[in-house]
Amino acid sequence: MRLGVVAPGGYGKSAILREVERVYQDAGESVRLVDDAHLLDETRLREVLDADEPRLVVAYRPWPRQRVLAESAGRWRALMPSVFSKEQVKEFLPASAGRAVVDFVHQQTGGVPRFVERLAGISSAEVPADAVAAFRPELDWLDGDLQKFLLAAEAGAGLRLDLLGALLGKDFDEVGEVIEAGRATGLLGQDGTLVPLARRAVAVLSRAERRIAVRQRLAELQLASGGPVLDLVRPLIGTGVGGPGIAAAFEAAAGEAMGADPALAARLLAASASGAPRPEIAARWAAASAMAGDLDAALRLADQVITGPESPHRAAAAEVAAVALAHRGQLARSTELYRWSASSSAGAFAVVGRIGTGHAPEELELPTAPPTSFDGAAALMAQGMRESVAAEPMAALSTLVRASGLLEPVGKAALLPDSPAALAALVALHCGESGVAESVLERAAVARVGGTLMTVRHVVLRAWIAMVRGHLVEAKECLVALKKTGKRLEPRDWLFAVALEIGVARRNSDLATVKRTWEQACEAVLRHPVDLFTFLPLGEFAAAAARLRDEHRLAPHLDAARVLLRELGDPPLWAVPLHWGGLHAAIIAEQTGVAEEHAAALAVHRGRTRYNAIVSDAAESWLDVLAGKVEPDRVEEAARGLHAAGQWWDGARLAGQAAIRTTDRQAMVRLLDCARLLQGRPVGGKKAEAVQVAEVGQLSDREREVAELVVGGMTYKQVGDRLFISAKTVEHHMARIRQRLGCSSRGELLAQLREMVG
Repeated sequence: MRLGVVAPGGYGKSAILREVERVYQDAGESVRLVDDAHLLDETRLREVLDADEPRLVVAYRPWPRQRVLAESAGRWRALMPSVFSKEQVKEFLPASAGRAVVDFVHQQTGGVPRFVERLAGISSAEVPADAVAAFRPELDWLDGDLQKFLLAAEAGAGLRLDLLGALLGKDFDEVGEVIEAGRATGLLGQDGTLVPLARRAVAVLSRAERRIAVRQRLAELQLASGGPVLDLVRPLIGTGVGGPGIAAAFEAAAGEAMGADPALAARLLAASASGAPRPEIAARWAAASAMAGDLDAALRLADQVITGPESPHRAAAAEVAAVALAHRGQLARSTELYRWSASSSAGAFAVVGRIGTGHAPEELELPTAPPTSFDGAAALMAQGMRESVAAEPMAALSTLVRASGLLEPVGKAALLPDSPAALAALVALHCGESGVAESVLERAAVARVGGTLMTVRHVVLRAWIAMVRGHLVEAKECLVALKKTGKRLEPRDWLFAVALEIGVARRNSDLATVKRTWEQACEAVLRHPVDLFTFLPLGEFAAAAARLRDEHRLAPHLDAARVLLRELGDPPLWAVPLHWGGLHAAIIAEQTGVAEEHAAALAVHRGRTRYNAIVSDAAESWLDVLAGKVEPDRVEEAARGLHAAGQWWDGARLAGQAAIRTTDRQAMVRLLDCARLLQGRPVGGKKAEAVQVAEVGQLSDREREVAELVVGGMTYKQVGDRLFISAKTVEHHMARIRQRLGCSSRGELLAQLREMVG
């Protein structure tokens, strides 16, 4: 038998020779075996092949090509071992190895037998260090050009003949020879890419300075040809490489990374700057830092450019600072910077900021924006804000929704002081269109409009919608998820997050959490000056302040909100929610006169929109209920109106409060059923309980006071202190209530009272 075994390194040629030798030895016959014949010189190789050997087995790699081997190929049968299949790989692994481990080993090794053998003992999808270290001997003996080629292949340029030619200083034919030599090592697949396990070994075992030099040269060559360089230079961050060529590559890579990973873009720009960055780099670095949520770095870098020598990049730096200050609640200062910047989009954002801080829109002329999606969206945001203070809430909502849609395809890389989706959601919440608010926020979240910087803003507004609808568990889960990130929230996001926590706690009658969070709320209000976009959290804080009898700490901020509204001419869209929040704070504080003032203010705007009419009717119903005048038809209509406007919890609470104040037992049952229905709870299963409540009659005024305070989380002693009675008297009141309601346990009693008093 004369046999030629040809395959790259690691394919098992030596194993085949050993097996042939064993078979012949067992048969008592001799055979001549020649391994690594490609390494023999031509004279020696010719002697071996021309010898009169009846049994000869020659193993060799396809490279380097030996003329003698090529001439002799027709004188023997050829055997070409191939890579292992997954079934063959499985035979090398422990019996406990699952399908995932088999797939992992096959993918990492490319099925090359020698590499499979190195991972034969693993039982999980991890590469042991000794498997990588085993490559060192075969990498060390490779010549310099082949090592450079493998490093280029590890960098992803294994088939870029133009780059390889410049890197190796060879023409295309010579580069092809090097590639063939690489394939013959077994480290490369047929597609010219490194086998994953081999790629890991080349990256880990090659000398660091050589690997850096190859990547740097490739990046410079790629940049010169106008190709992408991000993947080439990413591993060079922090290595200390320098020079004009690599600096330019870092800058180009930052542009590639900005949309998908602004934090990486910031690191690349930092790597490109040796010493103090040029104004252009500092401005781009500031923008990348802002997009990544690092507003401290963004402001520091932007200020360097703004206060530095005159340059065309100062306007861009001013816009970055304006964005950062808007997120930190400094809307007035942000607006000044936008006006100073004077670009088209900056002019539009300045209009939004001016209106948000209480300046009449007539003072500014909206600049004409160029036909880009970003500038077009900015112009629509300005137009929408103008319409919002011109008694055109639905027109404003439509404009802002269109602005959000326009920005969705490009918004991921947009640096925004506020997103059109967030403004649209605020306007929608202010005019009872929570469904629109939810939809526009969901779309913005999917499109990642505003990138990392706007993520929290969109999350807290979606949680706010859940809260006003009475989905308190969902709203609380959003807050928990934000806390788990461990990131410090910027003042605007923190203001809404704290207001959410207080709002959820108040609706859950969790007075302990309201008390615990109140100090944070006061600090959040101090850190964020009042603007038009903070009225929703102010309303929640007003109710909490009334519950805690701490109104004086919030009073200056509510006064500032009222002044801001007057400066804008009391636009109904923004005025109505503030008065609605003030009404509930006055009800909680038992300030009937103040509640009537807010109800009168709401009545002024009732004819403007359907939502205004709903809120005004509800306010009047609340006042009647508090005065003991319960008209079931009117209350139910008002409660259902609030529910239709997205304020499900408010509607249910109005019906529940009316139920415990009516002397008509049939009306009580009806209103309790209405409250349950608006809360999304089944009515039929509770009918008997409702009848039982109806049969016991109405709670007395004192019993109702005691019940509300206990449900609010107060101890008997605290209730007694509030009502100037003893704790024992409070206990007697609760015992009578429990007896009259027929409750068998304290838990059942509290559940019943919570339903009745909201």
